Amino acid sequence: MDAVILAAGLGTRLRPYTLTTPKPLLPIKGRPILDWTLGSLPPDVDRVIVVVNYLAEQIRSYLASQKHVAHWATAEQPEPRGTGDALYACRHLVRSDRLLVLNGDDLFGAADLEALCRVPAGLLAHPVDAPRQFGIVFRKPDGTLDRLVEKPNLPGPQLANIGAYLFPRSVLDIPLRLSPRGEYEITDAVSELARHGPFHVVEARFWYPISTVEAWQRAQDLELGPVLEQRR
Repeated sequence: MDAVILAAGLGTRLRPYTLTTPKPLLPIKGRPILDWTLGSLPPDVDRVIVVVNYLAEQIRSYLASQKHVAHWATAEQPEPRGTGDALYACRHLVRSDRLLVLNGDDLFGAADLEALCRVPAGLLAHPVDAPRQFGIVFRKPDGTLDRLVEKPNLPGPQLANIGAYLFPRSVLDIPLRLSPRGEYEITDAVSELARHGPFHVVEARFWYPISTVEAWQRAQDLELGPVLEQRR
């Protein structure tokens, strides 16, 4: 199965560190964020497609040297036009009937990703205390996705969409429209799939977003091996 990792962003909130290093290659405990991500991929994943733009050659150089996944490719996202556009940049490269899609700057638990790959289609969700900062997941009585609501004014905790998806290949055929903020959103594709069949919500036991310099620095003190290692 192919895994798509979205890694084209500028990492502006981690400047000045990202002025010379792309965010996915910032080190945590001496290993790039992207290395931790590749190490956590389920055994079903035998090929990785990384969406690149900013400092892309550094990411390609890393991929050529890493030992986690033998088969890899990169797809260029020429302009930063959203996560949906980043996914569609891979359209000509995806070979598998299902694909795992991950934000390239968050850390996900290996067991959670493996659980996600056991459903036909779905996403990972994790409780957050500040729902107004996230896209929030609402479930049907059977536990599948009812709808996603961006940054609702609700008390916490609520289940947030954390940027890890298991899609059928048909997701690449869903037409997307520009959102009010001028981007193509991957969540619009999620909502369309959920309208036509069950889209499972898998609750994650571990998730660590690296959105700020402070979060990146705190990550240096985390015990990551037991929750992230899958391929060693």
